[in-house]
Amino acid sequence: MTADLVLDASATLAWCFDDERNADSDALLDRLAASAALVPGIWHFELANALLAAERRRRITASEIEDVYRLLNRLTIETDDPVLTPGPVLALARAHRLTTYDAAYLDLALRRNLPLATRDSALARAAEAAGAALLPA
Repeated sequence: MTADLVLDASATLAWCFDDERNADSDALLDRLAASAALVPGIWHFELANALLAAERRRRITASEIEDVYRLLNRLTIETDDPVLTPGPVLALARAHRLTTYDAAYLDLALRRNLPLATRDSALARAAEAAGAALLPA
């Protein structure tokens, strides 16, 4: 299955917490039941770190984190091959005042000409400015 969107960690995390879920996040999850998402390698670490931080704040339990990964493993989420040179990512980070982590998602969306699903407002603004399509998340 070919990926039809780039998924960032903020959009993924909305599925993990009831107070962050909304109609857009549910629609994105439904969409991924029948399609595929593409993520940069950093997504795996961002997601794990956010879940661990939430566990430490007692917002989620270790058992619930296992449930999250069971859900994610039922979806088709492909990891893009890493970019061997950080040049394009650094350029996007500089131009749009992003972290290189967020710029990696934007770079991937632009390189693959795929819409970006994010809840990060700075990343969404940068995507719009760079001409990347956005999906509600």
